[in-house]
Amino acid sequence: MSDTELCYMSAMEALANFRARKLSPVELMRAVIARAETVEPKINAFPLKYYERALEQAKQAEARYMKGGRTRALEGLPVAIKDEAYIKGERMTNGSLLWKDHVSDETNPTIDRVLKAGAIMHARTATPEFSCAPWTHSKLWGITRTPWNRRYSCGGSSGGSAASLAAGTSTLASGSDIGGSIRIPASMCGVVGFKPPFGRNPDSPPFNLDQYNHIGPLARTVADCALFQNVMAGPHPQDIATVRPKLRIPAALGDIRGWRIALCLNPADYDIDPDVTKNTRAAADAFRAAGATVEEVDLGWKRDDIARASAAHFGTIFAPSVALHLRKYRKLLNDYTIAFAELAKTTQKGDYLEGLQIEARMYRSLGAILGKYRVMLCPTLPLPATVAGESYVNRQLRINGKPQGGIERWLMTICFNIASRCPVMSMPSGLAANGVPTGLSIVGRTYDDVSVFRAAAAFEKQYPWYASKARRPKL
Repeated sequence: MSDTELCYMSAMEALANFRARKLSPVELMRAVIARAETVEPKINAFPLKYYERALEQAKQAEARYMKGGRTRALEGLPVAIKDEAYIKGERMTNGSLLWKDHVSDETNPTIDRVLKAGAIMHARTATPEFSCAPWTHSKLWGITRTPWNRRYSCGGSSGGSAASLAAGTSTLASGSDIGGSIRIPASMCGVVGFKPPFGRNPDSPPFNLDQYNHIGPLARTVADCALFQNVMAGPHPQDIATVRPKLRIPAALGDIRGWRIALCLNPADYDIDPDVTKNTRAAADAFRAAGATVEEVDLGWKRDDIARASAAHFGTIFAPSVALHLRKYRKLLNDYTIAFAELAKTTQKGDYLEGLQIEARMYRSLGAILGKYRVMLCPTLPLPATVAGESYVNRQLRINGKPQGGIERWLMTICFNIASRCPVMSMPSGLAANGVPTGLSIVGRTYDDVSVFRAAAAFEKQYPWYASKARRPKL
């Protein structure tokens, strides 16, 4: 098997080969590192690299497999960790010049589980400054691009994670999602990204208490995503928001014959690129081919409402945490960081209450639909990708020639941070004319993760990615 094939091998297949002693963790790690050294100058997914240490850890994993017996869930896998999660004694920059030399004194509880499960962190993945943008570029680390067409962004804020998976430079990668930060890059890079329901996976304070916030997995296959999610999930003594009992995604998910599935081509009055709509319809046909009944629905949501509710939420919790740096360090911050922090100045106390009232009305509509249908399908984003390196601060993003305003007015993923207890999986739905993938979101009933994974697995059987060279970016 060539090194490139090793780099695109699924985590499940790699683990099976490790256990059968047909493949060594050292062989896989060497292939992944060699691949990264070749493609990293083109995509810039890894700001921090730990290749020598990773090879030593791979040798230790190899020895454990050679002894036989029981091994850990992620033993020996190259897993890239987003440069946002704390790891005790490790550098974590948050994509900011302000934090370029920061070393953490504690470990994020979910990432602690990942590392204790035997994952080998061979690199940290790029993120926009403080993870506050849906693209990935910063003054500290430069521009990260989608491997599919490097004129375009990989998305954000877990952009480096998704780009590395698409490029074959990691087997699994971690992400976090407060406005779409797992699903946006999953869509722009053509990988699988899961936003678990609020409280499913533990996180660090204070954002573990922010209902918009979720830490979760990215992978190239649904089975790999389930493997990773099963390690991450479960109650934790450091996080009061985590729910009991621990939910495990079963290995055998079954089919979706006889399911009723809702199709929402436009969750609100968004402007949507024709390629996105075309690929979403094609995805719906794949679900029909799998034996489900798919029917179009209308949520009746309005962009203005979504923008007001999300701006009030971000302006009350997330933006103030960024705004702490404005007065002293403004010149060091990125333009998008400053624009986001300014939300804290314009948000009034009453705005948060109004936002909660809007959120309640939105779920009344979504909840009614999910009461009739097992899951709902919709586009992940209204366009394939944004231009790499563009912050849309001094000029507006345009879709179908129409200016969109601020990110809250076009970023469709925010809808399901508002509906935070609903699990959502983003998967590639096809390629746009510019060669960039488009994303399909599978939205589940509150805390019904298993149905989302089951639907995703059925879709993947109809529409697999990365299994052949034709379904990989040409780097």
